[in-house]
Amino acid sequence: MPNLVVDFDTLLTMSGKDLGTTDYREITQQQINLFADATDDQQWIHVDPERAKDGPFGAPIAHGFLTLSLIIPFWGELFDVEGVTTKVNYGLDKVRFTSPVKVGSKVRMSGSIAEVTEVKGGAQIKVNATIEIEGQERPAVVAEFLARFYK
Repeated sequence: MPNLVVDFDTLLTMSGKDLGTTDYREITQQQINLFADATDDQQWIHVDPERAKDGPFGAPIAHGFLTLSLIIPFWGELFDVEGVTTKVNYGLDKVRFTSPVKVGSKVRMSGSIAEVTEVKGGAQIKVNATIEIEGQERPAVVAEFLARFYK
């Protein structure tokens, strides 16, 4: 269940609303391998733990796009709009991969609604999303996530 569930009319008033932080999720080598298979990105820095030990990060790291894709399950923990007919992940703006995520690291997301814009038949929100790495100052990903909700 999301931290916050609102109706459509309330959504229209939520510009600037802090949505809080999700629980941590551990990044496993199995996740990384499955993502590598799904995207055909088998770079050794992700999928070869032995070789990655001697690489620039001392361990395998998650693909940046794997970490970015966690916005979706994290988003479900933070927020939902009820009483709408359609919910769409509309896109991303200003995505940055600011720190690598080593296998075994735990990540979580914090978010805030930066902007709410009415669109034909609904509303679009821009969410400032930050995926943090437990115990590290620099986040893994900083992005503006766009979602649409139609009545």
